[in-house]
Amino acid sequence: MSEALRCWPVSTGADRRAFMRVLKDLYRDDPLWVPPIWSHQKEVVGFKKHPFWDDADGQAFLVARDNRVIGRVLALVNHAHNRRYDERRGFFGFFECADDPEAAKLLLDTACEWLKTQGMTAVRGPTSPSLNYECGTLIDGFDTPPTFMIPYNPPYHDALIQGAGFEKREDLYSYDAHVSILQKLDPKLLFILEEVKRRFDVNCRPLDKKNLARDVRIFLEIYNRSLEGTWGYVPMSDAEIDHQAKGLKHLLVPEVTSLAEVDGKPVGAGFGLLDFNPIIKKINGRLFPFGWIRLFTDRKKLKRVRLVSTNVLPEYQKWGLGLVTLERIVPDALEFGIEIGEFSWVLESNSLSRRTIERGGADKTKTHRLYDRELVDG
Repeated sequence: MSEALRCWPVSTGADRRAFMRVLKDLYRDDPLWVPPIWSHQKEVVGFKKHPFWDDADGQAFLVARDNRVIGRVLALVNHAHNRRYDERRGFFGFFECADDPEAAKLLLDTACEWLKTQGMTAVRGPTSPSLNYECGTLIDGFDTPPTFMIPYNPPYHDALIQGAGFEKREDLYSYDAHVSILQKLDPKLLFILEEVKRRFDVNCRPLDKKNLARDVRIFLEIYNRSLEGTWGYVPMSDAEIDHQAKGLKHLLVPEVTSLAEVDGKPVGAGFGLLDFNPIIKKINGRLFPFGWIRLFTDRKKLKRVRLVSTNVLPEYQKWGLGLVTLERIVPDALEFGIEIGEFSWVLESNSLSRRTIERGGADKTKTHRLYDRELVDG
């Protein structure tokens, strides 16, 4: 190892500032990069209070060459995951590094060593900090900017992570669909839509502007229950749901949301998030003092929506209620001015969702990857 290479745990205010500054230093000349909302990233990385960390432990690390910080990572133990899956698995997230294989290996090896001290026997990542937030390393689709809350990184990250002993575990796909094609569904899908609406007498409505906090919480509760059987998923805690609801109610546009009700009971929910990244880039990720104003005043100029999730309670799954929920959004999205809907992300192993999206005419545009590494002594 070069004498000029050094890795250490983040422990001071200066270290925390350096951890955040790595992004600016590495992506300064990348025209596609979009900064995070800085205040939010400080929370989810654990530098400020966030309910995810009520049931998790973490340690951030930095790596420098010739006294210049060139990389960062967060090692974390998600106790909720390990209880749910009866594992001793650690995670890594917020990984960034210059194209320096030696530095990246030192950084990730150091994170793994810390996880071993916490009793972990395997590592997965990147999750920043979990599958409910941002996750995966971009390995395909470097020709277009990232969508809101979808990770972006240079092409060499894949080689750096594999060079540190990690192997592919699961891919996550993003699909683009022009909103107009959602009006021209495959006849088989159209038949399913009409049959489901007839059978269940489904009523779909947008989230209620006057009761947005209530409806956002309903959506998140459906989201939690509907994904119980999904690979790697860990439900959000009540505190996380409340925290997410407070944040989302300022970002959600009811026109691209949908709640499906049967006999007055919410059973399905779908929502899109406007792709705020063009605005976030203009405000450099800073909401204060005037960034919030731009998010509200410029949102009508946005033409892309990220269709984050269409979720149905387990007892109503496999009936096509997700399609019914999505259908409600289309006319309002068109009137709003939306042109592109991005389905992201979809698990490689979720063949049913992938087939449905592909049959509908969407194009796969990006692939993100999760990696695993076993921790062994010696």
